[in-house]
Amino acid sequence: MTNQINKNFKQAYLTENKDVIARHIEDSPFIDFVNGDNIVRGIYAERYFPISLDENIFEKYWLLRRKALLFDVPEKPIEITGEDSEKFLDYIFCRNLYGIKIGRGYYCLACTPQGGIFMDGILFKLETNRYWYVQADGQFETWLLANSNGFNVNISNPHVWVLQIQGPASTSVLKHASNNSLDEGFGYYRSDFFDLGGQKIYVSRTGYTNELGYELYCPSDTNHKALWDHLMKCGAPYGMEFSSTRAMTMRRVEGGIRENLVDMDTSVNPYDVGLGQFVDLDKENFIGKSPLINANKENKLFGVICKKTVPEVHAKITKSGEEIGKITSGVFSPTLKCGIGFLSLNSPLKIIGEEVQMIMSDESIENCEVVDLPFFDQEKKIARGLDSTIPDVS
Repeated sequence: MTNQINKNFKQAYLTENKDVIARHIEDSPFIDFVNGDNIVRGIYAERYFPISLDENIFEKYWLLRRKALLFDVPEKPIEITGEDSEKFLDYIFCRNLYGIKIGRGYYCLACTPQGGIFMDGILFKLETNRYWYVQADGQFETWLLANSNGFNVNISNPHVWVLQIQGPASTSVLKHASNNSLDEGFGYYRSDFFDLGGQKIYVSRTGYTNELGYELYCPSDTNHKALWDHLMKCGAPYGMEFSSTRAMTMRRVEGGIRENLVDMDTSVNPYDVGLGQFVDLDKENFIGKSPLINANKENKLFGVICKKTVPEVHAKITKSGEEIGKITSGVFSPTLKCGIGFLSLNSPLKIIGEEVQMIMSDESIENCEVVDLPFFDQEKKIARGLDSTIPDVS
């Protein structure tokens, strides 16, 4: 069977004969539990993942916002060990990592020597001199190896696969799945090992939806069928279902979550995309420090709201007839009941609240309003568990 091509997604799609096309691409150990004639899969971080199951995307979206969804995601943990691990990671990432604590996740950016964003992800310290960096899309393992000269470290792919359980019922699901050992006291960005159905699984209270949620890191020796069945059984009383990542994409845009190689890449620095708070210029040294010291610190990434259409990726944005930027991501927001997207400006502008024009691929012009990110829940109260309001579907 040849997978149908869906041009709305950036990933490439492959035939079943993937061993011939790309031997190095890792396949999900959970794929047999969701595979079917309607599945469309893409590649992210050299891993296959399901981006569409021909499901009702709006039903899945509201399950995510009102109950819980289980996602099979391609985020890729890279393991860093050795006596120089902390020193090495502090050199690689913009954030100050000395004294990093076991059991807590740290969002970190890695920059090029020119200050451009090479990678973003979450760093976990599992034990002394043992770390996992859960990377986004891109060739990060090679980057770490290339910059490890002079450091006593070992860099490897531990072949850990990631599941996400996201939504307001996710704590109840995992509380049930862990026999009450994981509960409401497990804080935002905390991480630890838990017994889930008799298997030791690393869990973090993080996600890619800006909903209350968790990520489960499943090592290669996991009994994946047993874990899957256990999670689905524990999630059933709370209405949890499995979903492709389409509902996740809607929420990540609503939540203002930037995607590597989509909304940011080596052509922009952390300040350009509103992530300057994760840069510590007081550190002694890190890759990209010198250009970041001299960089303009103004944000150039904003949101746009379009009442009549969904923003097209790469569509030009103009104001008073002058091109000022382009769209990097665009979705329909069921919560806001309109199209929303990310606007990357060519240069810094005071533009929040202004009306701009979007030039579509058919050369039609649509008016949009520029807003700050995220589109709602500015303080991330939902993801932090401080806002448990269930949104109205109507």
